Amino acid sequence: MVKTLVIGNYSGADHAAMEAEFAPVFLPDPDALPGLDERVRASVTAIAYKGHLPVGAEHMDAVPNLGLIANFGVGYDAIDTAAASERGVKITNTPNVLNDDVADLAVGMLLCQGREMMQASAWARSGHWARTGEYRLTRKVSGSTVGILGLGRIGREIANRLAALKMDIHYFARSEKDAPGWTYHADPVALADTVDFLVVALVGGQETEKFVSREVIAAMGPRGVLINISRGSTVDETALLDALEAGEIAGAGLDVFWNEPDINPRFYALDNVVIQPHQGSGTIETRAAMGQLQRDNITAFHAGKALLTAVT
Repeated sequence: MVKTLVIGNYSGADHAAMEAEFAPVFLPDPDALPGLDERVRASVTAIAYKGHLPVGAEHMDAVPNLGLIANFGVGYDAIDTAAASERGVKITNTPNVLNDDVADLAVGMLLCQGREMMQASAWARSGHWARTGEYRLTRKVSGSTVGILGLGRIGREIANRLAALKMDIHYFARSEKDAPGWTYHADPVALADTVDFLVVALVGGQETEKFVSREVIAAMGPRGVLINISRGSTVDETALLDALEAGEIAGAGLDVFWNEPDINPRFYALDNVVIQPHQGSGTIETRAAMGQLQRDNITAFHAGKALLTAVT
């Protein structure tokens, strides 16, 4: 009897581990669920999910005895949590194990922007250094002011790293945190108006859609740099592109986009944007840890034990 469905594009190692531990049925995406044999769907009690396509009420109803959706990743905004709660379906995610990698990438994009590392590399590779001389002067990062929009686990890791760069830390969160020496702002526009760099570390979902609004972006000013490692949905992408193209802000470092991987081609024409392919947690070690935590949650569920990282 099949107890577990695995949905999404998993690595070879994770696929093999799932096969060995659960003998599951594998599906490419949630929309393949209704086409699965009715007896198989009736026997399934847990779904391992990896992806960004919506998992809604109709998908859950196709698996009548479903009790768990174990999400691969810390963000679970693709899953309709209200529909899950109504049906008594628990949701888990894979937090904490990816905090360091995501924070590292955020800092890397910030440094790339401030010191124009990608542009300078292209300058040297093209032969301009040898033919025409040194690359133009860039801006100092250490000692500048940075705002963290969302001081959760990942946001705090980013702030800790930037504090080591002697940066003045400001932040926005739903409430003031225990963060001595860091400055709290209750308004994201006021935060953006204060800082040189604005790092977006919000959770995804409807509550934060376009939270970085046109007003927030405008408040950053012509030297402002936006770094986003959260979700593409958290930023008003049209407003961001308009500001970048008009020189109303200095630049951006983006690991996430509104319609990824088919991102707006306007970004490709901009040399003041560092583009990354949503690879914040994309290291061998961290993806292995995420896969293990996802499987551990499924194992605990099947054994009737407490879930390790339940979010509902």
